[in-house]
Amino acid sequence: MFNLFSIKGGISNVKGFYCDGVNVGMKTNPANSGNIDIDGDVAFIRSEVLCDVSARFTTNKFQAAPIKHYQNYPDGFKTNFLLMNAKNANAMTGERGLEDINSIFEELGTHLPIHNPIMSSTGVIGYRLNQKKITSAFDKFNFDGKESEKTARAIMTTDAFKKELCFKVDLDDGGSFHISAIAKGAGMINPAMATMLCFITTDANVPKEDMEKLLAGATEQSFNRISVDGDTSTNDTVMLLANKLSNCYNKEAFREALNKITFELAMMILRDGEGANKLVAFEVKGAKNSQEAQRASMALSNSLLVKTALFGEDPNWGRIASTIGASGIHCDDTKLTIHYDNLLIYSHEQRELDNEREDKAYEIMRNDSFRIICDIGLGDGEFTSYGCDLSYEYVKINAEYRT
Repeated sequence: MFNLFSIKGGISNVKGFYCDGVNVGMKTNPANSGNIDIDGDVAFIRSEVLCDVSARFTTNKFQAAPIKHYQNYPDGFKTNFLLMNAKNANAMTGERGLEDINSIFEELGTHLPIHNPIMSSTGVIGYRLNQKKITSAFDKFNFDGKESEKTARAIMTTDAFKKELCFKVDLDDGGSFHISAIAKGAGMINPAMATMLCFITTDANVPKEDMEKLLAGATEQSFNRISVDGDTSTNDTVMLLANKLSNCYNKEAFREALNKITFELAMMILRDGEGANKLVAFEVKGAKNSQEAQRASMALSNSLLVKTALFGEDPNWGRIASTIGASGIHCDDTKLTIHYDNLLIYSHEQRELDNEREDKAYEIMRNDSFRIICDIGLGDGEFTSYGCDLSYEYVKINAEYRT
């Protein structure tokens, strides 16, 4: 058995990890705080010993230079340093994008010992990194810092708030370990492996083979099930760094902690969906098989017509049914039922909303979170994805993204 506790302080709690974030002038309009000392644009995570690392990356065919740089390392490599920057994705930059990363790490190596350093970037696509600005951070960093909040804020782009969690896990044998994560993401979020940026650190003595399997499972149950706008970025990354310094490990405890931290961060991303007001679970059950349930559920979480109905708080079940039919799964309108939470919205016998049920539906849709449950009635396949509404603010933010 084990006990899992949420604690403040993020990465700062994890034994042997250090972090900091600074502003070097790439973020000229700091988010929320208005304070460039808090809202940085370059950050790092460092371990005092070499770490095992596992990662999941975007399925976008145009993977950014930092991902290609990571993939150039041999299987099973270890690292002690992760460098992150906002405002520039270093994507679609060709060989020069890789050369810029190598040049930045050459300069970093003059400041402290690094081993197989990793870089991750987020921001505008198609521009080379400003090496001078990024390397200027090396004179500002406190390489022995425990500045988890600054690190979390430095990777924000259109995010409205920082995304940071930490859990302590106490084992029955008296041992304990920590797991912490920071993430960024509010737009270009699509249920297609990884999604956004997420960096997870742990001092658990987790075997490398467990890292690979458990991270894949956690990603599948969290980041792969959310959609803000149906777009998949060139830079999406979920990364797990384990330095094992606690000398403690329990597979089931670690699995639960990893699943919990990734799911909660995924829900934070949805709630921060650019201009989003609603968080909705799309539960599809009774499909012919699980693959068809997944296809229908993800179609619902991605549908612009469904998202705009959510924003307008319009209980238009026709958009739900139409999207299911368009997904290409086996379905039959005489078998289908649709519920908003526990309220029946559609069935073969009740195809039209009467005034009483429509008023109840409006009440449900005024909530900031609820479930839409679609029973296909043809089998035992089921899948749940998560989405949000699409507001005027989303259009405004993305119309002005580069400015």
